[in-house]
Amino acid sequence: MKEPTKIISNKTEAQIQRAMLLKLETMGWYVIKLIQTNKNGIPDLLCHKAGRTVYIEVKRPRYCPAALQKLRMKQLNDAGVETFVMSDISELDKLNEA
Repeated sequence: MKEPTKIISNKTEAQIQRAMLLKLETMGWYVIKLIQTNKNGIPDLLCHKAGRTVYIEVKRPRYCPAALQKLRMKQLNDAGVETFVMSDISELDKLNEA
């Protein structure tokens, strides 16, 4: 018998971002959705809580950041800022672990 195929979310990236933004705010984070900045490739969400700042790049499941996005996240990490790539609101639990 063939195992059922895992269903991948058919939500758009914008829908995933919106769900994450709302969840983050209920978790006490102050969230800014970055639409246009002076640097292309900056992660989608800028999040602040209790003196901590993180950036989150939101991707649909199975999608990876583009080369420029990876470069920007490396630059942020090199500057001491945490960055994450997430595809589902359940991944927001990672923020409590760090």
